[in-house]
Amino acid sequence: MNLSDVKQVRVPRKKRKRVGQGIGSGTGKTAGRGFKGQKSRSGSSVRPGFAGGQMPLFRRLPKRGFTNGPFKAVYLAINLDDLAAFPAGAVVDPDALRAAGLLKGRSTRVKILGRGELKHALTVKAHRFGKKALEAVKAAGGSVEEIR
Repeated sequence: MNLSDVKQVRVPRKKRKRVGQGIGSGTGKTAGRGFKGQKSRSGSSVRPGFAGGQMPLFRRLPKRGFTNGPFKAVYLAINLDDLAAFPAGAVVDPDALRAAGLLKGRSTRVKILGRGELKHALTVKAHRFGKKALEAVKAAGGSVEEIR
């Protein structure tokens, strides 16, 4: 193989639009912003929901009720096949799950679900348990403790 045999591979790439680069560029003069008006000025932006002075939709609609979102209990699901990574006789609680990298995010509540098999006894401490998971842990000779 020689350097003369090597061919340059054409990789399809879209060229970046260079605005304001003269009349011949196709996007010169007004740089694709049109003539005059609010959006043609530099530094101007219209906030989301702005309707040009008309009463915005979010203010026209009636407000009712409340949202309980910030106080909603969020449970992170951990399956039995995830618990199989722990050694026999280990105590599996939210702290152990976080240390193992299975519990991510800010949520601190854990629900154990029944996907997979558990072949050895574990002491599992969690906030909630699925029926299958509860049966599987007890069938493997382990114990279950519900955290309040």
